[in-house]
Order: sequence, then structure tokens, then C-alpha cells
Amino acid sequence: MYELNEKLRALSAYVPVDASGCVRLDANESFLGLPEEVIAAAKAAIDRIEFNRYPDPAAAELCRAFAGYYKVKPEHVVAANGSDELISVIFSGFLMHGEAFATLEPDFSMYVQGGHLAEARHVAIEKPGWAIDVDQVIETCNKENVRLLIFSNPCNPTSLVLSKEQVRRLVRGVNGLVVLDEAYMDFSNESLLGEKEDFDNLIILRTCSKAIGMAALRLGFAIARPEIANALRAAKSPYNVNSLSQALGAEVLKRPDMLREALERILISRKALLGGLAEIGAEYPGRFILLPGETNFAALDMDGGREVQQELLKQGVAVRYTGGLLRVTCGAPEENRAFLTKFAEILEAAK
Repeated sequence: MYELNEKLRALSAYVPVDASGCVRLDANESFLGLPEEVIAAAKAAIDRIEFNRYPDPAAAELCRAFAGYYKVKPEHVVAANGSDELISVIFSGFLMHGEAFATLEPDFSMYVQGGHLAEARHVAIEKPGWAIDVDQVIETCNKENVRLLIFSNPCNPTSLVLSKEQVRRLVRGVNGLVVLDEAYMDFSNESLLGEKEDFDNLIILRTCSKAIGMAALRLGFAIARPEIANALRAAKSPYNVNSLSQALGAEVLKRPDMLREALERILISRKALLGGLAEIGAEYPGRFILLPGETNFAALDMDGGREVQQELLKQGVAVRYTGGLLRVTCGAPEENRAFLTKFAEILEAAK
């Protein structure tokens, strides 16, 4: 009788919050839909697609649109079916069996899964007080002969951000490859995107699922020096980004004014959410700590966070409990108000 191997038996499928009919503040998506003009352009693009043909394996137009928006060179950009695909390709391609990779815990769960499937040795570096100790990371990585360090900045789930100078020091200090996941960097100002040519051991990841509001299309990008970018192109599957995602993604990325306006609206929502939480924190001192983040979500360090998440879900508001933190995506004004009202009521009831 056939049996699954040990590494597959050890895995559990990713299970999102079951939030049908709820206010959705659990997945860090944008609360903004695409404008009608973009939807119209997408419908026109459908008419131009030859559905009997494979998509462009290089996703050239999409990569040019991404490069134009973020002011990088197209030859440094590799498109993929979400950042998750890139994480998988990086682990399978840049690590040999048994080599060590490091994560800065807590962080995005897909990093550990990628390393597990690549049969690599995991070095988990804990964050004291949720913050990254750069010197500790460098020392541990080099002592453990880490070949690949991967972490998010700003961090999911803590929302904290390392400064450019701290990240530069980390990349230069580590002997292995550094994968810098900047999925939330649209909400901060500490990106190294314009400096990737300064480092021969750096891959930067970006996504269209957060600030750009295209989570449904599954679009991710790796940005690196040409020799690394070419290696990624060789390691990925040849037709990894479908024609519809390429066409619509390019249409959106060619509209910088629209994207900047959307980002501003998300930042206004963040300010309202964090301000509301600060007021609740003043009313219920000691019940939670609001981390000072630079993402599109709030991260709360509190006792009983998982129970609070479950109670909110019962009351029609979906948030996420992950990495020991209650994580709340900033939403539309009415969504923020719904969460803040229910959260305050739960704290009041637990007095």
C-alpha cells in the first residue's frame, strides 16, 4: 500500500479564516476594488487574448509595467504566480539538500514550508520583544552556515519595519543569500528596491496583493541583479503567469496616479484604525500593546488574543491571530468602525 513520505505527512494545508458573511479584516487585502476604467480595459484585453496559445513565458509587458512604476530596470524583474511561487522556486533552486536556511520568528508561514519541502535545515531566530536584533541575526547565520536568510520587512505579523541602514548592514554581514520580502513596503519608506545592484546576494520580493489591490490575480515579482534574475527565470516553470493576469496587471501598473490615490486612501484608513485602537487602549490600560507598525494592518500583543479573535468572528468581524499577535487589516471606514465597536465591547465584557 502506498504511503506518503515523511515530509508530506508533516504538512497541514493552509486554512484561511472561515469568514463568509463577515467584515473581512483578516487577510491584509486592499479594501478598494479596481476602478471601472480598469475593468473596462481588462474586458478589452480579454478580446485580444489568444486562449489557445500559451502566455508569454517572460511576462515582458507586465515586467516593463512593474519596472516603470517602481523605477527599476525590466531585466532585473521576474514575474510569478504570486510571491508564494517565488518562495518555492527560491528554496528549491538556491538550496541544496540539507543546507541551512534561517527565518526571523514570527514571520510569514510559507517560508518554513518552502524550506521543509526543500529538505533544508531550519534555523529559527527569535525576535526579542518582536524586534529584529541585526547583530544577533548576522552572528547566528554565519555561525550556523546559513545559505539562505528570508524575512519580511515590514514584518508580517508584527508590522514592525527595519530601517534601510539596518537592512544594508544585515545583507552585507550575512554570508549567504538574503531574500528580502517587501510585500508591505508600499506602506513604508525603507525599501532597498533602488539598491539591489549594490548587493550580489540579495533578492527582493514584491506583490500586487496588498497596496495594489489585485490579490485575485496572484501576481508576485522578484527583483535582483541579472545573474540571479536569470537563474530564477531558468528555475521557474515556463508559463507561470497566465495571460489574463499579465494583461490586467500591466493595465493597473501603468496607472501610477490611480495607484498613488489608492495608497493614500489605505493610509488614511490605517491612521483611523490605529487612532481608534489608541483610544480604546487608553480606556482599557494594560489590556493590549499596539505595535508601532508601517503596514496596512494593526498588530496587537495581548493576553487571550486567540479567544478575542474567535469572539469577534462570532460577532461577524474576521481578524487573524498569528505568531502570537492579533492582526487586524485596515478596511473601509464602516469596517474599521465595526471592528473597533466590537473589540471595545469584548474588552468591556471581560472587565
